[in-house]
Amino acid sequence: MATEDKNRATAAAILPLVGGAANVASIAHCMTRLRLGLHDRTLVDDEALKALPAVMGVVEDDTYQIVLGPGTVARVTPEFEQLVEEGREAAPAPGPGGPAAVSSDDLAAQGAAIKAQQKAKNATPFKLFLRKIANIFVPLIPALIGCGIIAGLNGLLVNLEWLPAVTPALAAMASGFMALIAVFVGYNTAKEFGGTPILGGAVAAIIVFPGVANIDAFGQTLSPGQGGVLGALGAAVLAVYVEKWCRRWVPEALDVLVTPTLTVLLSGLVTIFGLMFVAGEISSAIGTFADWLLSNGGAGAGFVLGGLFLPLVMLGLHQALIPIHTTLIEQQGYTVLLPILAMAGAGQVGAAMAVYFRLPRNESIRRTIKSALPAGLLGVGEPLIYGVSLPLGRPFITACVGGAFGGGFVGLFNQLGDTVGSTAIGPSGWALFPLLDGNHGLGSTIAIYAGGLLVGYVAGFLATYFFGFSKDLLTEFNVSQEPAPSTIAATGGTTPSTTPPAAGGPDTPDPGTDPAKAPAGV
Repeated sequence: MATEDKNRATAAAILPLVGGAANVASIAHCMTRLRLGLHDRTLVDDEALKALPAVMGVVEDDTYQIVLGPGTVARVTPEFEQLVEEGREAAPAPGPGGPAAVSSDDLAAQGAAIKAQQKAKNATPFKLFLRKIANIFVPLIPALIGCGIIAGLNGLLVNLEWLPAVTPALAAMASGFMALIAVFVGYNTAKEFGGTPILGGAVAAIIVFPGVANIDAFGQTLSPGQGGVLGALGAAVLAVYVEKWCRRWVPEALDVLVTPTLTVLLSGLVTIFGLMFVAGEISSAIGTFADWLLSNGGAGAGFVLGGLFLPLVMLGLHQALIPIHTTLIEQQGYTVLLPILAMAGAGQVGAAMAVYFRLPRNESIRRTIKSALPAGLLGVGEPLIYGVSLPLGRPFITACVGGAFGGGFVGLFNQLGDTVGSTAIGPSGWALFPLLDGNHGLGSTIAIYAGGLLVGYVAGFLATYFFGFSKDLLTEFNVSQEPAPSTIAATGGTTPSTTPPAAGGPDTPDPGTDPAKAPAGV
């Protein structure tokens, strides 16, 4: 009961600060964030929200996002939804005369322009499409994590030859979801693209049906699961368009019989005699390219991927990686990309620690770092990004440098034949340890990943300590001051606002995916 009361208290504290129940248009959550659609943005009290103990930060994108962290957000959201429902029954519609959002005197016009420009960039058709793709896969992350950890536990027991009577059951638990993941992808795809979810799942189920082994297409016999999640995604999108066409032309009296039949029949035939083969070739190419890239240019590829991941998350482009991660997990049992991308979070942690030591007089920023550092170590990077490095400007760049060196370290070992992968997407930082897998035993895999984190911490710290501050920046910020870091106008070409620029993302991510989400990984 104490935990339930705490979650409800958090929800109750958040609600009035976002303008009350009548100001909330929609409610959703991802791995770490409560995502709210709001009628009137000016009714939000940003500073009071950030001051709540449970709130790690806020992000403004197409929705207003309150960072609560993994686990917490899944428990607070239902309580928040219930409070909103109760409040709507009693409260009138919001008006323009509510309390204005708290702003900082340091907020410059340039910062507002940058924020508006970033938000507009993230509303392009391509990025909105990527967001749809992310919305398909993000709900699957909890199952991927749970099954991945069980798979790791099972592998450990098998290697140690412990509990032989239990390991087959654990193997079934770990593999059952992955065997049917195409169905879940099809269901979510149809839902996201405006079709009937169960029809999307029904068409995608064809891909994993064992009976497809009796069918020949393009001169070869199909295999159950051929095409994987990419085939399921394509099949479900096709089903949505067929269903919408039927809704327009089939008489209403026959709709309940004809529309689902034609949807499954037409999209099913195209899936069997086209999409499974094509998607299978694309999936194989993705796996082959990832192996080739890390085998031949692992250190360089890891350096580039680890260094660019945070900017990709800022632009919302990390969401394109989510289907790739899922395809690799489906094919090989783990994704070799996520441990490299997770190094971006390590660079961020190192950079934040350097800021802490370089600004000994600025208690405001140091308090933010102390409160956000544990979450950063566990892979939740938003508080450090939006509360520390991004508002200061240069430390965001040096954090990317730290991520690059960490990624290069992990990539180097991949190049030397010691593969490091993750059995699920979403977590990063220390939270990724239970999900690690590789080709040379768990001990070697853990050691390489831990070494990469250490390199990322050290490189991010050194780059930020020696190159993250100009003399003017130190003069301006190494003084005692009260404003929160996220409201400070930054030098070096980056001027923040009270609400940080859109990040996109897992959990994820997303993921955002989030970067360091996604999770730094999604």
